[in-house]
Amino acid sequence: MQKIKIIAVILMCLVTSVTLGQNSATKSDEVKTIQPKIMVIPYAKQGEDYRTLIEDDFIKRIAITKIKEAFDRRDFTTVDFIARLKAANSNAMFTSDNQTDFKTQLIQGSGADVYVEVEIMPEQYTSGNSIKLILTAYEISTGNSLANKTGESRRLYTEDWGKLVVQAIEGLEGKPGCIEDLLVDMQAKFTDIHENGKSIVIDISFDQNSQYNMSSEVGEDGLPLSDQIEIWLGENAFKGNYHLQASTDVKVIYDDVRIPLRDQSTGQNYTLAKFWIEMFKFFKKSGISASRSINGNTLYITIK
Repeated sequence: MQKIKIIAVILMCLVTSVTLGQNSATKSDEVKTIQPKIMVIPYAKQGEDYRTLIEDDFIKRIAITKIKEAFDRRDFTTVDFIARLKAANSNAMFTSDNQTDFKTQLIQGSGADVYVEVEIMPEQYTSGNSIKLILTAYEISTGNSLANKTGESRRLYTEDWGKLVVQAIEGLEGKPGCIEDLLVDMQAKFTDIHENGKSIVIDISFDQNSQYNMSSEVGEDGLPLSDQIEIWLGENAFKGNYHLQASTDVKVIYDDVRIPLRDQSTGQNYTLAKFWIEMFKFFKKSGISASRSINGNTLYITIK
C-alpha cells in the first residue's frame, strides 16, 4: 500500500511538471500585440478650419464618432478629437491663424501615437443615399503613412447617415468593411516600428560661409566629419540601423535612420526633435555649430 502511494505521488509530480512546462512554453510563444493610441480626425482641405468644419457638418461628426467607436470595440485606446477640439478652442496656445499650425499643434498635443484621417463623401441620388470613406493612418511623431483603405455603403432610401457610415466601416454580409483591413495593416506596421524603430531622413548640408566640409578632420580622433557622423549614427540609431543614400563633400543624406518608438527614460513618444538634441550634443562636442529644421519625418541640418 505504501509503495502504491509513493508511485502515485511520483506520477502526480511528473504530470504537474509536464503541465507547467507546457504552460511556460505557451506563454513564451505568445505574440505580444503592441497597440497604438489612436485619434480619428476629419480630412480638411487647404484653408478649411476644423472648428467650423465640425460644427457645420453633422455627417462628419457622425463618421468620426462611429469610427472611434469601431476602434473602441476592438480594445484600442482612443483620443476624442471633438473633445480635444473644444478644449483647444478655449486654450490660448491655439491662436494661430495658420490652419496647418493648428492641425500640427492639435495632433502632437493629443498624446496619441497614430491619427486616422477620414475623408467622408456623402452621395445623394434620386435612387437613394450612400457614403464613401477614405481612411488614412499616420504615425504622429514622423508623419509616415501606416495604412489606407476605402469603404462604401449600399445605396439606400434612408436619411440615417449614421447607418450608412457603419455599413461603410463594418461592411455587409459578403462584403467586408474598411476597418478590419485598416487595423491589420496598421497593427503590422506599428509592431514593426516597435521592434525595429521609426524611419526618419537626415539631410546634412553646409552654410555657404562654413569653414567645414565632409572631409574636415574634427574631434579628438581627427577623423573626417563624414566618418565621425557615420560612427555616431552606428552608436545612436535604434539597433544601429541606418542607410546612407548619398554623400558628397558638401552634402550627406541618410534616407532610413531608425529611432525608437518610446523614450526609454520617460515612456513618452520619442520624437525627431529629441533625436536632434542628442545629435546637437555630438556636433557641439566636436566644436561644430549647427542648426536644424524639421519637416514631417525629415531632419534638415545646416553646419555653420
